[in-house]
Amino acid sequence: MAAGTTSDLRNGIVIRYNNDLYQVVEFQHVAPGNWRAFVRMKLKSLTTGKVIEDRVRAGAEIDIVRIERRPMQYLYREGDSFIFMDNDTFDQIPVSAELVGDAVRFMKENETVDLVYDAEKDTIIGVELPIFVNLKVVETTVAVRGDTATNVTKPATLETGAVIEVPAFINEGDVLKIDTRTGEYITRV
Repeated sequence: MAAGTTSDLRNGIVIRYNNDLYQVVEFQHVAPGNWRAFVRMKLKSLTTGKVIEDRVRAGAEIDIVRIERRPMQYLYREGDSFIFMDNDTFDQIPVSAELVGDAVRFMKENETVDLVYDAEKDTIIGVELPIFVNLKVVETTVAVRGDTATNVTKPATLETGAVIEVPAFINEGDVLKIDTRTGEYITRV
């Protein structure tokens, strides 16, 4: 764990704050007139995914956590665990469903994802998907004639079980490019 101050904050770094690991989403240094300066932070918990906003005194000490991302292949789900394989050593690593979190919506078997490790403790703290994934539509309704005049959307079930909103012209069997950060449809592939 590296000790630093608020001047070391950068978007994307991981800090230990209130006994939890948070990724800095956004921060802003504020100096209001004759009052003391402070730093407003927007932090995303790596354990729960919850986003909080807080402020600390400018120059306050923070604990910067060094993390590592290791590419692993997602193999299958076994009970309440997901099994990943290290592509170099072929070791199989079980990861609990709570650490996988919302990533399960867009994880497809045999695809490569990044397991995020706390480098000091060598423990898994989360799963990070690629920004874009290609998934097949397995179920959707048929577009009604005349609905194409405006941006009409309809629900579509993907091969992973996730349900997203797609344009009316999408049909079953189409392969879609999905943004895993927002869960939104990007384009047909």
